[in-house]
Amino acid sequence: MHTKTVVFVCTANYFRSRFCEHWFNAQAEARGLNWRATSRGLRTWMADGYGPIATYTVERLAALGIHLNGNIRFPISLSESDLQSAGLVVALKEEEHRAMMAEQFPAWTDRIGYWHIDDIDCATPDEILPLCETHVDALVERLAVAATNSPPAAELPGGRVDARSLRP
Repeated sequence: MHTKTVVFVCTANYFRSRFCEHWFNAQAEARGLNWRATSRGLRTWMADGYGPIATYTVERLAALGIHLNGNIRFPISLSESDLQSAGLVVALKEEEHRAMMAEQFPAWTDRIGYWHIDDIDCATPDEILPLCETHVDALVERLAVAATNSPPAAELPGGRVDARSLRP
């Protein structure tokens, strides 16, 4: 069976999307789901000079028992091929990312899902990361339920998942 990919998208691919990627992968593996996550950014240059990943992200993951053990990369920009190969794409904050998507990938603006998770300019990491956890947990649960249906109710032609059906 082919493993499907969810792509978490945020601005710099440094903080929120990276947390969601690692948290999703841990939860999906624990549930035996045939899904893996990756993450990308729409303006990765904004993280230039800050290092590969936010300290808040690494610390919160470690507190949850997920140790990256050197498995750390620098932010990666979202590409058309990421969008085409993904089974599901979720941008972390609609108010922030919809306009960026329209500017960079106009054909995809209404084809991805959007959450409403603030960035560090609007909330603290102690508020943001638990919200990311909650949203990812709800997504994993929905994907697990969809995996038990035949065919999955949320699946579109080509194996894509209707992101609008997967909002928490």
